[in-house]
Amino acid sequence: MSFKTVLSVIGNTDPAADLARAMEVATELEAHLSVVVASLAAPATMGDFPAGTVWLDQRDEDLRSLDDIRKQVASACKTNGLSFDVDILYAESVFVSEEIHRRALYADVLMIGDGVRSDGTLTGRIVDGGVFEARRPLLLAPKDRGTTLKPRRILLAWNSRTEAAKAAREALEMMTWAEEVHVVLVDPDSSYWVSGGEPGADVAAYLARHGIKVLVEQLASGGRLVEDVLEKHALEISADLIVMGAYGHSRLRERIFGGVTASVLQDAKFPILIAR
Repeated sequence: MSFKTVLSVIGNTDPAADLARAMEVATELEAHLSVVVASLAAPATMGDFPAGTVWLDQRDEDLRSLDDIRKQVASACKTNGLSFDVDILYAESVFVSEEIHRRALYADVLMIGDGVRSDGTLTGRIVDGGVFEARRPLLLAPKDRGTTLKPRRILLAWNSRTEAAKAAREALEMMTWAEEVHVVLVDPDSSYWVSGGEPGADVAAYLARHGIKVLVEQLASGGRLVEDVLEKHALEISADLIVMGAYGHSRLRERIFGGVTASVLQDAKFPILIAR
């Protein structure tokens, strides 16, 4: 597989579960695991001296907690014989995005679990820096389901947009190893200038030229959320992974994603690879 460096961001919420998923994926891929123990720092207090002291005390406490997690990460990775590095990232929100961007440039895939996703602001900064700026795929790894980057069956969410095509290309090698790939369109637009007249046919032909076994499925939402339709169908076909594009604009830092992408980042209970 082409994923040889996995960048995993874990926080101070349920770090053991997020690390366990990251180690599983790195072991499966025989990849180097680069771990960032991250937390958002409160802005420096501009008030009087006592308030400043409270801020410094909180900063010291946060850094001690993150360093304890760093030591646990190093111990676990050594015990499991992994090639790894681990560092702490403790900074104000905007600087977290910049640091994730810099680190993601030298990784093949970025990975977060449920612990990090419980902090919407931190998740947003990771997506901003890693997916929108560094253009690296992001793997969502829920703790209650096995996560693999060597899936037997893949659901590719398709809508004939550039972001979906980018996600398909990121996962192309993975799909050539899979037993089958389900190209799934929810309420597809059958306009010729959008989908070529037969939604899903063009991408199916493209994937088939790579020797990939493809099934095209058009699903009606029936008023349900698109992400719910995708997750339900992934369970029905026993998929191991959903691959989808990320939608939004990286410059809108207070709200960088919307619609399906935002909901998936917050609520997805299925392994998903997101790319842009």
